[in-house]
Amino acid sequence: MQSVNLTHHFLIAMPNMADPHFSKTLTYVCEHNEHGALGIVINRPLDITLGTLLDQVNIQGAPADCHSVAVHFGGPVQTDRGFVLHGPPSSWQSTLSISADISLTTSKDILEAVARGEGPRQMLVTLGYSGWAPGQLEHELAQNAWLTVEASEEVIFEVPVAQRLPRAMQLLGVNYATLSEQSGRA
Repeated sequence: MQSVNLTHHFLIAMPNMADPHFSKTLTYVCEHNEHGALGIVINRPLDITLGTLLDQVNIQGAPADCHSVAVHFGGPVQTDRGFVLHGPPSSWQSTLSISADISLTTSKDILEAVARGEGPRQMLVTLGYSGWAPGQLEHELAQNAWLTVEASEEVIFEVPVAQRLPRAMQLLGVNYATLSEQSGRA
């Protein structure tokens, strides 16, 4: 398959997605190159709040509103590690700049800043990430496992969780409910 760079794109799981980790998910691709791909599932909240997570990693003094912010399942890789998708880029210790407006940070200093009320205005905190070996994502695309569309900052940070997948589909001009679980080839 021809090489394609899906950095800053959404992966929309097709209805026939058999992997329970990705069934009905919307994944934001943070990095895609010859070494593989890294993404964050953005529509699967966990039963843990940001306030609870901060307590678990011994960060004290979190604002009360942190206890109403859900932490998400980012993917099945390193589920014991936190990932913060945020905008715009800043000077955190371990940050991957994805686009002019979105970055991914994995260092504890961003969570400490959140507890001090100095964190990013827009953020999505996950446990774990989604990863693909070189060529694996391209193979899955060839098997019709995913639809792709350029990502939207609004969908990531402003759209309610339950509406993120349908809203990403709207970017393609497709209604998710009309997709078939069968794939075909012309």
